[in-house]
Formats: sequence, C-alpha cells, structure tokens
Amino acid sequence: MLKAQLVLENGSVYHGCSFGFPACTSGEVVFNTGMTGYARTLTDPSYKGQILTFTYPMIGNYGVPSEDEHELGLLKNLESGKIQVQAVLLADYSVNPNHWHAQTTLQEWLEKEKIPGITGLDTRALTQELREHGTMLGKIIIEKQSLQEFFDPNKVNLVKEVSCTQVKKYGEKNTGLTIGVLDCGVKNNILRCLIKRNCTIIRFPWNYDFLENNISIDGLLVSNGPGDPKMAKESIEIIRKAMEKNLPMFGICLGSQLMALAAGANTYKLKYGHRAQNQPVQVVNEMKGFITSQNHGFAVDVKTLPKGWINWMTNLNDESNEGIKHESKPFMAVQFHPEASPGPTDTEFLFDEFLELVKKQKKD
Repeated sequence: MLKAQLVLENGSVYHGCSFGFPACTSGEVVFNTGMTGYARTLTDPSYKGQILTFTYPMIGNYGVPSEDEHELGLLKNLESGKIQVQAVLLADYSVNPNHWHAQTTLQEWLEKEKIPGITGLDTRALTQELREHGTMLGKIIIEKQSLQEFFDPNKVNLVKEVSCTQVKKYGEKNTGLTIGVLDCGVKNNILRCLIKRNCTIIRFPWNYDFLENNISIDGLLVSNGPGDPKMAKESIEIIRKAMEKNLPMFGICLGSQLMALAAGANTYKLKYGHRAQNQPVQVVNEMKGFITSQNHGFAVDVKTLPKGWINWMTNLNDESNEGIKHESKPFMAVQFHPEASPGPTDTEFLFDEFLELVKKQKKD
C-alpha cells in the first residue's frame, strides 16, 4: 500500500496508507461518530465536498450492498446514485468483509467511484483536534504525488452539483397528496417515506420555480443538501415565494436553514457540526426528547427569527437550533433527518405531521 498523508490547513499532518482510488484531493475535514451505516452515509449528498473521518475504529467489515435493487427508480440500499464524499479517513479498514448482503468490498467500491481514502490514520487524535480547533480544510497527499491548493466547499454552490437537473415524478398511481420536493441534494429515503404514505411526488431541481411554471402541488418538502445555505440563492427565493402563498412546507436539514433564510432569519457555521446517528434533541419547553440522525455544518440563528416563528427544538449537546415552525402558518422544519437511513427512526412521525398540516390547509 502506498504511504499517504492528511495535511490540515493549520499545518498538522496525519500519516497512514492509501486505500480506495490512489489520488490526491482536498476538502473540508469532518467527522462522523456513528457505528454503522457507512454505505448510506457515504452516499448522502449532504457530504459533498467533505473529507469524512469515521470515528468508529473498524469500517468495511460488512462490505457494500447491491446497487441494482430499485424501488420506483430509487436505490433501496443507498441514499443517492454514487459516493458523495470527497475522500474517506479510517483507523482500520476491514479487508475481508462478511455479510450475506455484501456485493463488493469498500475498497473495490471506492476504486470504482474514484474516491481516495487513508487507512491506518489516528482518527481519535484527528477528531480531538477538530473538536478543539473546529472544522478545517485538508488535503490528501499520496506518495510521490503533490497537491498545492486547499479546496473550500463552502465557497461554492454545492447544491447545484447534487440536485437533479430535470423535473421527475414518482408514485403516479398513488391516490394521496401531491408533494413537491425541492431537491437540494435529497436522500432517497425521504422520497421513500413519502411514497409509502401514498403520496405522489414531483421532484424539482434546486432552482426550478414551480410556481412560475404553474405546477400544482399540495405541499412542499425542502430537502437536505450540502454546504453553506446562503449559496443557494435561487432556492431561497423560490421558498420565499411559496411562503407568500401559504403553501404548506416541511424543511429537512439544509431545508430548515433555507426556510429560515427565506423567512428573514440568519444562519451561521457551527464549530465542527453534527454528523452521526446519536444526536440528542429536545422539544423546547417540553420533557420530550429524541435521538436523531444528523449531518450538517450550519445552523439557524434563533435570535434572528422574525415574529411568528418559534424555536421548536434544540440540540442537548450545544444548544443549537434543531427545529423551527410558524405559530399560525403551515410551515415546519427540522435540522435533523427524520427519514434516518442510517440511524434511529423515532422521528419519522414528522412526515405524518406534515401531511396532516397539508390536509388541513387543503380542507380550509
């Protein structure tokens, strides 16, 4: 195996061996504290532009599931059609996976998708440094190769890179509500959660103005996605116009931030973000909490929420915002992932709450 280095923008260097595709790359170095679900994690579009550190010591031990099982054109076992991360950092790569569902190894998958990685890295020390100093840019240097520049994914519009490019329709034979999905990097399981609730889905590109194009929907879901929400200016404007028409709306992760910006609030960058399946969330002023799946580096500044908007949920680790909703209008949003995949499904009921909101608005 070739020798490899992770070089952080502050000059710190971590050594290991190259695995996956042997190429240099750069991005934002983040960490995930989840114990399982690496295949779904790696295909989450919210990780676009990021070099992902897995804190669980052994990765790859159950291989990678099949990519050819489809449900209405959606991969069943993955969250998008490809690996989204810039690169992967591991302490220990499991060379010989063992699982009945495994179709290939993590090494082979990374090679096929041309995604580099480093194994044998001191991920514990790296994570401690990121927690102390905050998320940093980094670059992976493979033996006898070089890379000069650091790439900052938060200075480009990553949403544009992960969104669909054409309007798509799912569940056309369903007899329930018609829900529009503003695709800012939507995970497959968000669509699955709506389909199994008998919804017809119309999936819009991030900058597609469905109002201007006279497409009728009963409600709008604003999806998760990568990067700084302020870069997706067209999405924010579409959401603002939909709010003016009181269209029922549900934001997830980046979608929550985009809705806040459309309403007139502000967002800010977290020190090192929330990325795992074990993030504790509490409903404000209630003795009710959930363990949630999360993946984001930005948050809503609740101090800037305009009149009528409520700080709905909060993170018990750092007290950052985890949900907002409007007092009287049909708008709700959460910073975590109620669709999970991977992670606990405790909050999937929020899809039902959203659809009830849509039904009520439609009835009125």
